[in-house]
Amino acid sequence: MDVAGYLRSLDRVTGLGVAVVPGGLGLAVPGRRWAVPATDPAAVLAALEAEFSPRWTWWSAAAAVGRAGPVHLARCHDLAAVHRLLEGGAREDPGAVWAAAHGRTPPPPPSNRPVASHGTGLLDLDGAADDDDPLTDAGDLRPTWADGRAFDVEAPGRLDRAGRWAELALTAAAAQTRRLAGLPDHRARPSGPALPVLTGFAESAAALLAVELSRTGLPLDRPTAERIVGAAVGPRPATPAEEARYRAARDAPVHRHLGTVDLRNPAQVLAALRGLGFDVPDTRAWRLEGLRDAHPGVAALLTWRKAERLTTTYGYRWLDEHVGPDGRLRGAWAAADAAAGRMTAQAGLHNLPAELRPAVAAEPGAVLVRADLGQVEPRVLAAVSGDPGLVAATGDDDLYAPVAAALGADRPTAKIAVLAAMYGQTSGAAGEALRRMERAYPRALAYLRAAEEAGREGRDVRTYGGRLVRISDLAPAEPGAATAARGRFARNAVVQGAAAELFKAWAATVRAGLAGTAGRIVLCLHDELLLHVPEPDADRAARLLTTALEQTASRWAAGSGVRFVADVSVVRRWSEAK
Repeated sequence: MDVAGYLRSLDRVTGLGVAVVPGGLGLAVPGRRWAVPATDPAAVLAALEAEFSPRWTWWSAAAAVGRAGPVHLARCHDLAAVHRLLEGGAREDPGAVWAAAHGRTPPPPPSNRPVASHGTGLLDLDGAADDDDPLTDAGDLRPTWADGRAFDVEAPGRLDRAGRWAELALTAAAAQTRRLAGLPDHRARPSGPALPVLTGFAESAAALLAVELSRTGLPLDRPTAERIVGAAVGPRPATPAEEARYRAARDAPVHRHLGTVDLRNPAQVLAALRGLGFDVPDTRAWRLEGLRDAHPGVAALLTWRKAERLTTTYGYRWLDEHVGPDGRLRGAWAAADAAAGRMTAQAGLHNLPAELRPAVAAEPGAVLVRADLGQVEPRVLAAVSGDPGLVAATGDDDLYAPVAAALGADRPTAKIAVLAAMYGQTSGAAGEALRRMERAYPRALAYLRAAEEAGREGRDVRTYGGRLVRISDLAPAEPGAATAARGRFARNAVVQGAAAELFKAWAATVRAGLAGTAGRIVLCLHDELLLHVPEPDADRAARLLTTALEQTASRWAAGSGVRFVADVSVVRRWSEAK
């Protein structure tokens, strides 16, 4: 019986393991596995998705869908993503995943080696052909399977092994799900799967979305981008000598005030500023911004910095390297960083300067639909701490207005107080604001203090949704600054990490709502989603962003009473969004 025929014989199809290798793919359900030759694995996945809509289970989205080609799959369990959720840290290789899922000591990280197009090693093949059994007698994953060398064999042996690899993925996923289900569910009115299980689903979806974002790219109006770069740094240099002349021209206005210092040497710039009478501890832009009007040299330095950033990071070379012939800016995406779990991207996608936002533009016949979560971290703090006063404040569109009333302060002071609470600032105006917060919102502050104390003691913490944040991976415990820094990190991580989980669950819900349309998520920026959709679908996409947030919050913060809000706008260029 073929795969589809067997699946039709089942009462229902839940997890379906998959491993994609050159020449086809391996598939597995509990008690059965298949080696499927295929010149177009994506077509096989698409056909099975259309008929059965299983929860696809793989070692990583990059290894499965990334190799299969474009295909929309609705649900998945990504072993690497869930491992990062359960274990924290940076490792997500199969050896570590298998060991953690079965309570074993993780093996050493796999060594770097040349990688083939399907992700397996080209060198060091000793023993690979003999490793038909992926597990040792002790039940550990063989290194040749963990690093992919076991698949460097000829078909049909490679496909047979792919089927076994898919089967092992199901086994590991079941163990991970049991662990997730055993973690605390902190929601006020939990229902259905435990919150950590839901977080695992969202993290898996985010890993799949990361692959799609890397492939789709961000639409960029290249002529506009080149005009912006040119206005700041001059025309594209034709020779190294011309490039040196443009550089000298950019430096000249600052040199007139600071002297002939090396502007790319922070120590020399700091000395020059002190020579002008500014006793500053460093040359960070945010610190100098407050001195902009105090001396023309500071203003010139800040203007130079913007141009220098465009030149060195977002200049002509950046455009040449990362913008394709189709006008899409592409970089590799990751579903979670090694700290609190935020999505990250390369090629400057997560740090595009505001000056370049006019160049992020919808293609003809399409629009950008942008949504920005409003004051998401304070609202998350209200949900995770259950502080009744802060929960009540989330009923306002502007959370800082009722906080200001509770503190007997103006809105700017209220904002400082909330940020000071989450980031552990204790000096100056922030310290006084924090003391007011202690009196007005004791449960929220107690929640943050508990996390800070754990961090100071070097104890790992878990977020509201179940992510392990490894404090033990930071600097060793010692009296003084390192201990305090660990405490501040933990204090913020329990809020920032939970906010990242909420964001990814929201993004996953939006992605599901776009299925079957030409609309796509093209940017995930901390608390901001950017969609690229056909113009006739703009209103529907805008409604989707709002309803998806409501649906996500009803699951993620069930019973908390916390209200989450998003500012949604339909624009042609990113810079037009409020």
